[in-house]
Amino acid sequence: MNRRIINEPSGCHPCIVIPFYNHAESIATVVQGLKPVNLRCYLINDGSDPACDAVLTELANNEAEWLRVINYKPNQGKGQAVMTGVEAAERDGFTHVAQIDADGQHRVQDLITLLDLARQYPRAMVTGYGEFDASVPRSRLYGRYITHVWVWINTLSFQIRDSMCGLRVYPVAPTLYIWRNFILGTRMSFDIEILVRLCWRGVRIINVPVPVTYPMDGVSHFKVWRDNLQISKAHARMFVGMVLRLPFLLWHNLRRWASPAPTPASEAAS
Repeated sequence: MNRRIINEPSGCHPCIVIPFYNHAESIATVVQGLKPVNLRCYLINDGSDPACDAVLTELANNEAEWLRVINYKPNQGKGQAVMTGVEAAERDGFTHVAQIDADGQHRVQDLITLLDLARQYPRAMVTGYGEFDASVPRSRLYGRYITHVWVWINTLSFQIRDSMCGLRVYPVAPTLYIWRNFILGTRMSFDIEILVRLCWRGVRIINVPVPVTYPMDGVSHFKVWRDNLQISKAHARMFVGMVLRLPFLLWHNLRRWASPAPTPASEAAS
């Protein structure tokens, strides 16, 4: 275990998780970019094709001091991969998990910004919200906006700026509580549902603008019909959940609007 991991400030002991599925062309570049961050990293191989095995084996051997590859089959979805990494992080004593996608669409310096905020606000969920360039497919951009509107409805707030960004820092304890006590989708709907449920539990959401390029290896695993159907079902479940929680959400949001935002010092003392 490296020195940075041992000497993390009290309240925030982070690691990195990369959910991985068939991004053999980009993953070595992503991993090498993360090396200067000097944190333990879990690369979760979510049932990738055999062609990826050699690439991952070489990475695991060359970067064994700080990188651990976890393999399983068959493919179970991004949400399952993320939570496999979060559970591994909990077993190894980490309090926060920084998620970054395997396709190279996010910048390491933005991940460092999110980690710095997590250290200042260890009780919060820190997440990026995408600022897209011309590489983003217009249909994906419009679909994201529709999802954002439903998230705003289901939380009765604008706390979550972007519920689909794959660059985020999870507080491990509340994230695992939700995972173990509620039914969540394990594929593309997971990113949305986990943020909404964290918001429902009163976890503060900190949003950070991050540039996004789609993606460096040209591979997208978004299945238009399957994933849009699952996301629609998730929005329907969350809408029912919002209605059942309506008095609590209204009271919580009124208190939040009436109170000043917490500072790092106040969070540490609470």
